[in-house]
Amino acid sequence: MARNTTRPVVRLKSTAGTGTTYTTRKNTRNDPDRLVLRKYDALAGKHVVFREER
Repeated sequence: MARNTTRPVVRLKSTAGTGTTYTTRKNTRNDPDRLVLRKYDALAGKHVVFREER
């Protein structure tokens, strides 16, 4: 698979302070701002907001 700058790999870090991360890709043309997703944090035991790290 070709790597390019249109869909870079980003790390999502939990806002619960547990240090849990997810890795995903995003389209920078559609979402130029930092990505924010609500995902499950296994250490917190619930769904929390994950924000893109830079």
